[in-house]
Amino acid sequence: MKTTHLKASAACAGIVLGLAAAGTAQAQDAVNLRMTIWSANEAHLAMFNEIAEGFRQTHPNVTVAFEPIPFDSYTTTLTTQIAGGNPPDLAWILETSAADFVNSGALAPLTDTLAGLDGYELADLSEKATALWTREGQLYAYPFSTSPFAMFVNNDLIAAAGARTPAELIAAGEWTWDNAFATAKAVADVGEADGLVVRDFNFQVWQNLASIWRGWGADPWSADGRSCTFADPAMVDAMTAIHNAIFVDGGMPGPGENVDFFAGDAAMTITQISRASLLPKEDPFAWDLVPLPAGPAGEYGVIGQAGIGVFANSPNAAVAAEFLGYMTNPENSQKLAQFFPPPRESLLNAATLSITNPLLSAEQLEDVVIDGISIGVVLPGHTNFAQIQQTIRSGLDALWVPEADVAAVLGTVCASVGPLLAR
Repeated sequence: MKTTHLKASAACAGIVLGLAAAGTAQAQDAVNLRMTIWSANEAHLAMFNEIAEGFRQTHPNVTVAFEPIPFDSYTTTLTTQIAGGNPPDLAWILETSAADFVNSGALAPLTDTLAGLDGYELADLSEKATALWTREGQLYAYPFSTSPFAMFVNNDLIAAAGARTPAELIAAGEWTWDNAFATAKAVADVGEADGLVVRDFNFQVWQNLASIWRGWGADPWSADGRSCTFADPAMVDAMTAIHNAIFVDGGMPGPGENVDFFAGDAAMTITQISRASLLPKEDPFAWDLVPLPAGPAGEYGVIGQAGIGVFANSPNAAVAAEFLGYMTNPENSQKLAQFFPPPRESLLNAATLSITNPLLSAEQLEDVVIDGISIGVVLPGHTNFAQIQQTIRSGLDALWVPEADVAAVLGTVCASVGPLLAR
């Protein structure tokens, strides 16, 4: 009996040890992914968390934490984390910094992983959309948002000012920057609200003004990126029009003025469709979404693009790439399309986009989103963009005063940034 008892005790002990070992193995197998994003929007986060929970159905040991970082300091904070040895596993990456991340070796290649996932349909990704994120035939970030800039409109404020709405101007073939600025001035003259806001510009993020100066055919540097073109006549004319709208007509808010279109404080704002979630649910105003006005150079489009990349030195890079594949498969791409126009050609039609964008009409989706993507050019980006952005921002400070000599200021900007571009 004693021997039998000892054997039984040993067997029980073995079971306990085996369970403990299994528990330890499961703990070791637990994977906690961290992904940095620049949106703290509740609707965005709810959607991301829903997708992450779906991934856990087949990967119960994997959790994904989404870490919002303010847009204005996003890239600086991200690069600080990387330099400090604390990079996330995945990150949103701005189009302006794409060259730095794609060419530096910081990101893990994705092509083989995505191509190997059942039902992923890698060939469905638009070649134009992936171009910025591809090097030597290898995809290094998934362009989850290829979103054209457009104009949200508060028709109530415009009607109260006695001006024609953008829709009326479009119908008359007169939706131009001259008329858009005139509408902004008319609303501002009433004194109840501002006219036009370029969202996220705030006299800091100057590249967002591309949504205006591309209408003049202007760009900050040459096609090869080596020469400054801020002082070229097209840019001088565009910046003069913007300066007049701010300091002469008062149709655009000046430095230090925080104006929120979605709170009813402006008649028009230039932004992307992901901001539609900010439209007021209570006491809504009559709103519209229209393409950017034509400029002296004609009709044009500007695209803001963001990629999701996996960091090559992450200990969880393989799992992170697999999660990225799940997050951006055809089914979840359709969910993301509610806020972020996808690079999948099969989804870029009004019928499909209307399912996840019930706030937007089929006409708005066709005229603003689909047409905007087809003609749009991505916001300007460059290697060493952080230093270039700061250099230009500092140089433009002299422009944002009433008495500024626009041509002289832009000439100074080129003198400062030119050596950085020529490297």
